[in-house]
Amino acid sequence: MDTTGILDEALQRLHTTGPERLGRLTNHAPMAVEALTARGQARAVHRWLDRYARKLEDFPPRVEPVTDANWRSALGDPARAADWIGHFERELAEHPWREVLERWWPRLLPGLYGGSTHPVIRVGHAVRTLLAGESTGPRLAELAHGLGYWVARHRPAAVPARLPGADGAATALDAVPAIAVQDGGFPQRLGRVTALPVWTGGETTEPGQAHGRLTELVRAATHRYAAYGHGEETMLVHAATAPNAVLRTLPALPQALWPASLRAAWTACAAVTAMYTPAEPVAYVPPGALTPEEVFQRALAHGDEHVVKLADTALDVGDARALAAALRAVELSTPLG
Repeated sequence: MDTTGILDEALQRLHTTGPERLGRLTNHAPMAVEALTARGQARAVHRWLDRYARKLEDFPPRVEPVTDANWRSALGDPARAADWIGHFERELAEHPWREVLERWWPRLLPGLYGGSTHPVIRVGHAVRTLLAGESTGPRLAELAHGLGYWVARHRPAAVPARLPGADGAATALDAVPAIAVQDGGFPQRLGRVTALPVWTGGETTEPGQAHGRLTELVRAATHRYAAYGHGEETMLVHAATAPNAVLRTLPALPQALWPASLRAAWTACAAVTAMYTPAEPVAYVPPGALTPEEVFQRALAHGDEHVVKLADTALDVGDARALAAALRAVELSTPLG
C-alpha cells in the first residue's frame, strides 16, 4: 500500500468536502484515490484530484448530534449526513474500528441500496486500506465518512418475489429479468424490481462457502459488464463493485455475518442488473496482450471515477474477461474533463 503519506494527504483534503453534490450525486473521490494508491499509482492521486475537484462540494452543515437515544430517528435521513459522520468519528475514537464495523454492519445490510450502493462501496475501500496497513487518523476518518454516509442514505427495499434461478452466479444473472420500463433514476427503477431469480449457490449458511460464492459473484458480474455494459455504462459498474465492496469487508467481520452479507450482495447485484441490463449483449472482445497494470493505466488516463473503480475490481478478479470489462468501460464512458 501507500508508504508516502499521499493517501492520508488526499483523504484529509477530501474530508473537508461532503459525501454528495447537488443533493444526490455521490462524491467518488475517496474511493478512486484509494484504488489508485492500492494499484501503485499514488503519485497520480493529487493530479487526479485536481481534475475531479469541480465535482466536490463543501462539507454539509450539522443539525444535532446523533446519540444512542435518538439514532433511529436519524436513520436514512440524508440531511443528517454530517451528524452521522460525527457520530462515527466519536465511535472510532473510543472503540476499535472492527468493533464499530461489526456492530453496525447487520443494521446497514438491509439498506445496501442506499445512495445507489455507493456508501457500501466507500466502506469497502476504507476497510481494504485499514486491513492492509496502519490505522492512521485519516484512514479511520474515512471509515467514519463511509459509514456515516451509508446510515444517512440507508434505504431498505421490499424483498422481491423469488423466481426460478440457477446454482451458478453467471447463470443466475443471466436469468434476471429486465424491468419493463427502463427510465428514471435509481430509486424509481428499484421500485420496479418486484421479482428476482434464486441463486441457489448464494443460499449457503456456511461462512467458508459464502466467501467463495461471493468471489464467484464478483467474477460473474465483472465478466458480464464486458458484454452488457452498454445498457448503462455507469450504473452497471455497481453490479460488480458493490458485491466486491462486501467481499473486501468480509475479512474484517465475524464469519457468522458472512452468509447474510452474501445474500445482500446477491440481491443488490441482481437488482442493478434488472434495472439497467440491455436486451442483447455485444460480442466479447479479448484484451489482447495487455497486462493488468497496462489496463489500469488506461483507466487512469481516461480518468472517469467509475472506470477507475471497475478496473480496480477487474484486477481483483484478474482474468482476461475481467480486463476486457475494464477496457469496455474505457470505451463506453466519457473521460474525466
